[in-house]
Amino acid sequence: MCQHQPTCPSADATDREAARVIACFREQGWSLLCNGVIVFEDTGELLPDGSSVAPHRGPARHALAA
Repeated sequence: MCQHQPTCPSADATDREAARVIACFREQGWSLLCNGVIVFEDTGELLPDGSSVAPHRGPARHALAA
């Protein structure tokens, strides 16, 4: 499927988010990756087999009080 060199990670790889973006819809909050994964602005994912990955961003960074 992927024609990039080096080849993008597959949809079932742990680093699947490193695949190249082939379509981006920022106004809708999602992008399609070369490996068929749809990644959402909130870091959730929809995999090509129809399964989903819950958002997995880290905790919010807070400014320290001076």
